[in-house]
Amino acid sequence: MGRGETNAKKRKRQSEAKALPNGKSSSNPAELDTTKPTAVFKPTKGREWTVSVALPGSVIANAQSHELKTSLCGHIARALSVFCVDEIVVFSDGHTQKKDHKRTQSHAHQPDSSQDVYTGTSDPDHFLIHLLSYLETPPHLRRFLFPMHANLRIAGTLPSLDLPHHLKPDEWCAYREGVTLPGADEHGTFVEAGLRIPVTVEEQIPENTRVTLKFRPGAEEAHKGTNNDVIPADPVSPDEPREESGYYWGFNVRKAGSLSDVFTECVYGGGYDVTIGTSERGVPLETIYEEKEGRIPDKFKHLLIVFGGVAGLEVAVKNDEELKKLGVVEAKDVFDKWINVCPGQGSRTIRTEEAVWIGLMGLRRLVISNE
Repeated sequence: MGRGETNAKKRKRQSEAKALPNGKSSSNPAELDTTKPTAVFKPTKGREWTVSVALPGSVIANAQSHELKTSLCGHIARALSVFCVDEIVVFSDGHTQKKDHKRTQSHAHQPDSSQDVYTGTSDPDHFLIHLLSYLETPPHLRRFLFPMHANLRIAGTLPSLDLPHHLKPDEWCAYREGVTLPGADEHGTFVEAGLRIPVTVEEQIPENTRVTLKFRPGAEEAHKGTNNDVIPADPVSPDEPREESGYYWGFNVRKAGSLSDVFTECVYGGGYDVTIGTSERGVPLETIYEEKEGRIPDKFKHLLIVFGGVAGLEVAVKNDEELKKLGVVEAKDVFDKWINVCPGQGSRTIRTEEAVWIGLMGLRRLVISNE
């Protein structure tokens, strides 16, 4: 079948999908086209508050094959994206063989070059971080930032996150993600951003660096006009699209060597002001909304929600040397709230990737009330 014939069939299916029940095409311009997504994220105002999720990389070790490990990462990434989570922290709960911890942070999402072999079995923390960073990165930048790797062998088969900064060439936004190209000089740096031509910034930035761009006035016209050879922009903080304009701009990926490091290495000034731990031994989630002594604060600055692995957060607390020094014995004492996201569950177990979906949905009301 030729490409022309294939495209003709695609156009035929699209026209049939838009047709009315009587077989006639709609002449009403307000007719809803359900063949395209309509739930497009629309920013309202800038926000400084954030939502973070932390979970142990040991959940990867529980998956029995590379396909299942990869799929699990995809499920987690989709949940983080759907519920607009700003930061994901992958910590070691000591439930798998402990590796030398090197603090890493990835809003530039540069892969850890020290791990050049498959790590799904040897270092599940790294595997989860690698996959989450890859999926969060706009598709047109992945070939620059992520070399061929055994961890990513089937990552391309995972459902797209379709995040607000995963922009197509014909979509315009005041901000855009890019990666710097070689050849920076006194005139500036070229940045590949998936547009008609590379974007130009005045700063000299090393090649293969992921940058967040804010376009200057006239940039959109320069992009649309074929006679222009410069699309001007400025590199800005990855947080600016959220703080200044209210965009959900994907999630930052951070690694922590233990549960206590999730708190002590927090990148936000003042740390997390509301922390929630999840367990089947916690109180029902609904209690945080009740008008009682245990009600959660109406407003938060930086919210942290922590999920446990196969053996729960109790194992992470038991294996944490810093918490031992502080005399912490019970996991519930680490958090402001200790909740059960699904009381009365029918299955004996709820997997971590399932708990993330259930928990974020249950806490959605808390996040919305903070806007």
